[in-house]
Amino acid sequence: MSGPPVLARAVERGLAPLKGKQAAQLLPKARMGGPMLWVIAIMVAMTVLAAGGGLAVTNLANSARGDLDGGVTVQIIEADPAARDAQASQALETLERLEGVTSTRLVPEEELSALVEPWLGEGSSASVVPLPALIDLRLDGPVDDARLEQLRAALRDSAPDARVDAQANWLGPVFSAFATLKWLAIVLIGLLALTSAAAVYLAARNALNANRNTIEIVHLLGGTDAQIAGIFQRSILIDSALGGAAGLALGGIMVSVMGGQFAALESGMVSGGGFTGIDWLILALIPLAAVLIALLTARLTVMRSLGKML
Repeated sequence: MSGPPVLARAVERGLAPLKGKQAAQLLPKARMGGPMLWVIAIMVAMTVLAAGGGLAVTNLANSARGDLDGGVTVQIIEADPAARDAQASQALETLERLEGVTSTRLVPEEELSALVEPWLGEGSSASVVPLPALIDLRLDGPVDDARLEQLRAALRDSAPDARVDAQANWLGPVFSAFATLKWLAIVLIGLLALTSAAAVYLAARNALNANRNTIEIVHLLGGTDAQIAGIFQRSILIDSALGGAAGLALGGIMVSVMGGQFAALESGMVSGGGFTGIDWLILALIPLAAVLIALLTARLTVMRSLGKML
């Protein structure tokens, strides 16, 4: 009879009963499957990339909200330059006297021209489109509809052409897109976890089928289901640990490359998506989660299958 030498010797002795630990040692300690290590590595790498993207989007949204919290923009929409400048000056004086206003700033016309220059052409913005006067305003707390209405009422006499908007409202669609991307990352991470569990399940079933005869003999020699499951768990532990480490390294490289590409944009909003120490810790824990999922899946699969053998 072919099989492990210790099993052949046991058969030659007539299947004499052995202690449970000795019987469990008769089961070959072969890996569950060659590709399993690489499957786990790929899944971990993709999970690290998805989690990194989700964390970056979350940090970016939080940073943008923090920068815009309490920010209000006052636009003086008037085609006549003289009337526009007069209303802007009066509005600035009125706003500086209001309670709860921490800072006011009249944006220079040169700065406004630079903002629209990419669309209107260099040196032609003022002649093509009359730009509104812009006042950047900061309040000592969050901006709600009630505070906006108070500002509009205060400016109604001194600047009748003033338009008051919360700066956060401008980026409302952007924040909605960020939230969608974050939930997509969460869904993707969940799908990858399910895929990893399914791969381990199939590998465990194949390993059990390949060693079915040996397992039945081990049962006769006193081996328990828990001991047999432990052997398969040790096998998947090695594969998942090595695959998780390789996947973390690969995913970390991809996240770093993507971060460098976005940093090269030199955009103030994009720079808010950088990782914190906690974010890197979360990414580092992904391989550990992959190992736990693989071990739990392997044990449940083996124990359930062994229960059906007898």
